[in-house]
Amino acid sequence: MKVLVVGGGGREHTIVWKVKQNPQVNKIYCAPGNAGIAGEAECVDISAADTKKLINFTSKNKIDMTIVGPEVPLVNGIVDDFEENGLPIFGPSQRAAELEGSKAFCKDFMHKYDIPTAQYRVFERFEKAKSFLDENKGPMVVKADGLAAGKGVLICRNYDEALNAVDKVMNKREFGDAGSKVVLEEMMTGDEVSVLALTDGENIVYMVPSQDHKRIFDNDEGPNTGGMGAYAPTPHISGEMMDDIKKKIIEPTVKGMALEDRPYRGVLYAGLMITKDGPKVLEYNCRFGDPETQVILPMAESDLIEAIIAVRDNKLDQIDWKNREGAAVCVVLASGGYPGPYEKGKKIHGLDRVWDEDVYVFHAGTKKAGNDIVTNGGRVLGVTALDSTIARATSKVYKSVSLIAFDGAYYRKDIAHRVLR
Repeated sequence: MKVLVVGGGGREHTIVWKVKQNPQVNKIYCAPGNAGIAGEAECVDISAADTKKLINFTSKNKIDMTIVGPEVPLVNGIVDDFEENGLPIFGPSQRAAELEGSKAFCKDFMHKYDIPTAQYRVFERFEKAKSFLDENKGPMVVKADGLAAGKGVLICRNYDEALNAVDKVMNKREFGDAGSKVVLEEMMTGDEVSVLALTDGENIVYMVPSQDHKRIFDNDEGPNTGGMGAYAPTPHISGEMMDDIKKKIIEPTVKGMALEDRPYRGVLYAGLMITKDGPKVLEYNCRFGDPETQVILPMAESDLIEAIIAVRDNKLDQIDWKNREGAAVCVVLASGGYPGPYEKGKKIHGLDRVWDEDVYVFHAGTKKAGNDIVTNGGRVLGVTALDSTIARATSKVYKSVSLIAFDGAYYRKDIAHRVLR
């Protein structure tokens, strides 16, 4: 079996690592890949956004399954294009991926199907959004409607911050076309968690729930990033609460999308806030999370390729997805300055060692430069460690992180620590 993974970050490295464990897979390609992926798959110099070249490559090389990592090609309709050419691919259609591609559509969908979420309003004009803020001066969450690489959600504690955020989104267009509409949302308080599931449009299997750390600095301070670390499972979700999440959020979402003639097949990622009134949806993503994938897939005992084929064949009810005991913690090493401007090309030291058992280094923003591996992105590496408890996994992962160095390297020192406290 030949498999193509589309993307070049830590999520895609983890997918490649997991796919490689299937004995029927004898060839893995990754487009465009990175320096770490190159050690486990053949990297192809094709952008994840270049659907035409990806189709040509897939057809020419007789790829049996393509797995799409990033959200942009999914929202742009790569699945529809592949299927029109008779090529097997894993991920939701363009209409289904609108759950992530448009926050306004997502909020309206949840309102229609009574899926618990924050109160909200959608605006297409700055003046109307300002008028709303003039009458509602409390804390507010400002969201750019479209895709903004995980940075289009602005937490505003007061009127001035909210007005400045709306100005950034709608007038200054700091997030480009993603700011053509803005969603103003009540600020929910509680613990933020992630629940990922695989679905064939009817049947659903659940992965271990996790918790991401989006803010750049310790104690959840500073601007949002694509994610600075994650751990799983999260103790914020009890067995009883997980049953509630399934019945009140995930199942109604899959059924609602089918009723909207947008059947959802692929990974459904629900970002949730555990409020005093129970779990509520913050956002949906139409793909594996990053860095959640770096803890979720290592915690999975089940085979990913078997599950993906079951999604393709509408036979996911035949998959008994199992997660291993214990816990996993991932810490992201980022370039100095991220999520703002940062330099590339810094030599990474310490990657050529033999790691402890159940320690994995997943590459994100890296590339080869001669005999060296150098930085090539904001988030550079994700180090994951598994052990019997969160405390033991945390200790193991930070010991491993301390053995890696590059100029300007930055990482949070408190991934999973608030749960331990």
